[in-house]
Amino acid sequence: MSSFVGVLVSDQELQSQFTQVELRTLKSKYVSERTQLGRVTVGNLPAIFKKLKIFSELFTEDEIKAAFAQSYENMDEEIDFESFLRAHLNLQAHAIAKDGGSKSASSFLKTATTTFHHAINESEKASYVAHINNYLAEDKFLGQFLPIDPSTDALFNLAKDGVLLCKLINVAVPGTIDERAINTKKVLNPWERNENHTLGLNSAKAIGCTVVNIGTQDLIEGRPHLILGLISQVIKIQLLADLNLKNTPQLVELVEDDKEVEELISLAPEKVLLKWMNFHLKKAGYEKQVTNFSSDLKDGEAYAYLLNALAPEVAGPSALTTSDPTERASLVLEQAEKLDCKRYLTPKDIVEGSPNLNLAFVAQIFQHRWVLLEVLDKVSPGSVNWKLATKPPIKMPFRKVENCNQVIQIGKDLNFSLVNVAGNDFVQGNKKLLVAFLWQLMRYNMIQLLKNLRSHSQGKEITDADILNWANNKVKKSGRTSEMESFKDKNLSSGVFFLELLSAVEPRVVNWSLVTKGETDEDKKLNATYIISVARKLGCSIFLLPEDIIEVNQKMILILTASIMHWSLKKPEDHYHHHREATPATPMESENEADVADEVSNLAVNDDGDASENPSTP
Repeated sequence: MSSFVGVLVSDQELQSQFTQVELRTLKSKYVSERTQLGRVTVGNLPAIFKKLKIFSELFTEDEIKAAFAQSYENMDEEIDFESFLRAHLNLQAHAIAKDGGSKSASSFLKTATTTFHHAINESEKASYVAHINNYLAEDKFLGQFLPIDPSTDALFNLAKDGVLLCKLINVAVPGTIDERAINTKKVLNPWERNENHTLGLNSAKAIGCTVVNIGTQDLIEGRPHLILGLISQVIKIQLLADLNLKNTPQLVELVEDDKEVEELISLAPEKVLLKWMNFHLKKAGYEKQVTNFSSDLKDGEAYAYLLNALAPEVAGPSALTTSDPTERASLVLEQAEKLDCKRYLTPKDIVEGSPNLNLAFVAQIFQHRWVLLEVLDKVSPGSVNWKLATKPPIKMPFRKVENCNQVIQIGKDLNFSLVNVAGNDFVQGNKKLLVAFLWQLMRYNMIQLLKNLRSHSQGKEITDADILNWANNKVKKSGRTSEMESFKDKNLSSGVFFLELLSAVEPRVVNWSLVTKGETDEDKKLNATYIISVARKLGCSIFLLPEDIIEVNQKMILILTASIMHWSLKKPEDHYHHHREATPATPMESENEADVADEVSNLAVNDDGDASENPSTP
């Protein structure tokens, strides 16, 4: 049983100043010193505390000795463990007084989770409670305890059994925890409770949370500041999950060249969110740069401009014209609510610059723009009956379903595979079905672009088999020997075929001294990264990642090939028209134009063909 109790101190107020991890660490230091020397005195403290990381950067041993000389008359006085803890707090006070707002003091405060007040931010608490009530309301076990009242300690009491943290982690990153491993009973014994917390802490660490200086005993005791800190991290991970190129390829529009793409990939999600926000603010005419989720957002102006850029139909001029920051913040929140953005913060939180809640709010805005009908209308002009569509703000759920039903119907009209898919699946945010729909939409758009290029010849549909045959013929004509059997050909993982294809469409674009054989995982990644950069350098619209090439993602491989094909067929026409008026066509230019016309019109047409399963041999 002792392993579940932790280190106990008779003075409860003193114990509350430390986490169990800190108490165990300090107890170990104290016992080790007493075992070695027979007793621990005030005079021994400078050497002991100097070895602790949180003090080592701030004090010399002599400075610690001088600090204790002010508080203790007799340096030879023997001290017990509780006195040892009070000496530790005493030195913390000196550390804060000494360096106030300096970098070292900031580092110190981040290193030590111990504080003197452990003040709870009630706005953040209320926000996290609302999040939990919303996302876990349907949970079979936790549903009986929800909704939580944010004005009470119910959140911290519910967290004591460890079930809440485990369930919240699975909301943030589905599948992290096999829920059969969670002990779910109304009354858990100490071992079961400890198992849940161990599972929760290790899983939190696995998804990217910082759990330093937090032990299972701290959670069993329901320490508010530690529980809120963990919940805050988990919710943040959930809200920022799509802020990367893999989940949201459209983010590539934030950058202008290949170097910036690499930088974007390496950015932390919150930095990507800032970059996304500044991108739209610049387009909206906002002249300042938002560098944080606190002071730069206090006046509410950035929010007003952002909503005007993203949702002009709900964001009128009122938020921009008012001079009162609190009034502006209220108007911004009202406008965001019309977009169905959940209220993670209050006008006061905006004005006071709450970083956690502002970040959550911007992430909500990022996730809640409704664009499927608009995209369909761009890809297939005239396909949307706007008289039957409801534009945001959409307050009635059935209106959303009506919109999504029209999306499904248009998809079927475009011959998308949508068996057993209903509009409500999209309203509920079924990620698998949405991704499948968007993939088909992307493929349709690319095929239409290719079809438009051959409108002056046969005018027939271009199939996947046509794209495959074009790529193989292009490589073969350039004198290379590589060939892809299908868009799921595992040999494509080396990247060599696509580099040869890019070289075939533009011989000068590939620097072969940078190309590897693609035999090892590292070499494959180097080639894949280079393929994407070279294709973008040519002007191809590329939305895949190196991993898509390495793992031979069949769908993305098709799009990559089609993008190169589109650029290749379009480029000579552009160049020809660009120079035609300036100079008469030379025999070589006429030859090139004829070659392109032949290349387009001679594409093998097979309306029912499937390149991935039944490719034609070039």
